[in-house]
Order: sequence, then C-alpha cells, then structure tokens
Amino acid sequence: MPHPLVFHDDDPGLAELRAIALAFPGAHEKVSHGRPAFFVTKMFAMYGGSSKETGDMVGVPHCVIVKVDDSDRAALQRDERFFYPAYVGVAGWLGLDFTVAAVDWDEVRELVDASFRLVAPARMVSALDERPVTEEWRHDRRL
Repeated sequence: MPHPLVFHDDDPGLAELRAIALAFPGAHEKVSHGRPAFFVTKMFAMYGGSSKETGDMVGVPHCVIVKVDDSDRAALQRDERFFYPAYVGVAGWLGLDFTVAAVDWDEVRELVDASFRLVAPARMVSALDERPVTEEWRHDRRL
C-alpha cells in the first residue's frame, strides 16, 4: 500500500528546493514515503520529514533533509534549525527546519550540493564540476 501524500505543491520552500535540486546533473524527483525526494541513483535530498529525538514521532513538514559529511555534523547539530531525522539520521542525514528562522537559500544550495556529492556517482559529480558557469546558471542558483 503506497504512503499517502503529505505535501502540497505550494508548501513553503518546496518550489525553491525543487529549483535547486533539479539543477543538478541527472537529478529527478519522485515521491518517496509520501514526500518529494530528489535522486540521482540514490536520494540526495527530501522535502519534509519527521524527528523522533524526544521519543515521540514529530512531523517536520517544511524542511529539507540532506546527507551531511561527518566533519560538518557536530557543528550543524548545535544549530537550532537542524534536527536528527527519523529513519535516515542514523545513516548520516540531518534536517533543516524551514520554520525556525528565515531560510538562507544559498545555505540550502550548499547543503544540497554537499549531499549530492556524497551520494552521486563520480561521473555525475564530474559533470557538475565541468558544467560551465553561465549567467543563466548563476541566476538559477540564486533563485
């Protein structure tokens, strides 16, 4: 039985996250566990999630969940905007709650970029690094 959809296309931050995530080489979106998720061969970002840090499952509907490098994890976890997501936190993922403070979309872009680089095949990372930086690309990346 498929999971019910737990998002709307006009949810806060979803359009911005889509624009960021789908700009990566080979990126595509599909619904996973009722939420928009962005994949190359593996997932590199998801919109919305939940946390079980306090023992109870708590929904965090307006957030991005990304894989983070081990060297960045401790600093990010000290920031009140970040949370340990249920199910995938144990595998090195963190969530950034869009409702705690104003969203810095450059920061989101950097987090998604780092996550992409951690999960994408080497050829996709090379394609990203070889992409010419055009004015259109700069504009798209700034939203």
